[in-house]
Amino acid sequence: MPMIDLRSDTVTQPTEAMRRAMYTAEVGDDVYGEDPTVNRLEQLGAELTGKEAALFVASGTMGNQLAVMTHSPKGDEIICEAESHLFYYEVGGLAYLAGVQARPLTGDKGILPAAAIDAAVRPADIHQPHTSLICLENTHNRAGGTYYSIDQLKEISRLAAEREIAVHTDGARLFNAAVAQQTTIAELTQYSDTVSICLSKGLGAPAGSLLVGSAAFIVRARRFRKMLGGGMRQAGILAAAALVGLTSMVERLADDHHHARQLGEAAAHLGLEVDLATVKTNIVIFDVEKTGKNARQVIELLQQAGVKANAFGEYKVRFVTHYGVTGADVENTIRALAQIVKG
Repeated sequence: MPMIDLRSDTVTQPTEAMRRAMYTAEVGDDVYGEDPTVNRLEQLGAELTGKEAALFVASGTMGNQLAVMTHSPKGDEIICEAESHLFYYEVGGLAYLAGVQARPLTGDKGILPAAAIDAAVRPADIHQPHTSLICLENTHNRAGGTYYSIDQLKEISRLAAEREIAVHTDGARLFNAAVAQQTTIAELTQYSDTVSICLSKGLGAPAGSLLVGSAAFIVRARRFRKMLGGGMRQAGILAAAALVGLTSMVERLADDHHHARQLGEAAAHLGLEVDLATVKTNIVIFDVEKTGKNARQVIELLQQAGVKANAFGEYKVRFVTHYGVTGADVENTIRALAQIVKG
């Protein structure tokens, strides 16, 4: 039997429609702006998010780093959540590439309250860095796939405008947040100046992300993309798959959310510690200490039963549902987990 891979939604395989689109993609040199498929993808990304322009980039990390580099002069400070991807998983790029200082704040299940952001903005003082950017993560990976409500985004946007600070959202899984709230992605993106969106997670494309914002911002970001080696030439082969993802893979994210909820409720029923209030999208994080085993030991036992998962701490395990994970896979995973709990 094939392995059930719940390590991440980055492990998805491109659909048959994506493979056909890649094979027949019309391409050109994107650095010259001559790849028609990339141009269509960027136009669609801008339209869906309600922004003036979009830029196709190699990864979500590149999109985030380009956003910070473009928004913030070196030596400035950015505000972000303490366990956000931008701060936690991007290899110190904020310091090494963007040359900015991070002001990490501990959120409530990954969500930063506007009041906490307001309190962290630096005063006008020659001894302190200038706060030039607020970075949000929606949904929040390490918090278990939690998302900002529209009211929370409105409040942060209003604060940012009053303080004359830009807002960037790491929207790697922003479509998950939109589907979970039964709204459009444009309803969420309107409260951020720029947004990065991964095409290779829940949407199933093999690679790539979009960075969206104003036309002037994207012109500047395109220059930084070139600096980082992100000019991918005949990138239409990848953009073709991304177009399929944007046009046919969004609504099915609700299936992933349903499967994650099943896994979360099953873990809780088995006596494992899981905060079901965080299981809102496609991520489940649970504590396995009650089994008498640590996360690595549980992961090894799951693998022996045909399930791959990731450790998220000494006793925490993470499941991520995605395209390719079926209802039967969920049931088999629950059975495997029950066997481990029973010992």
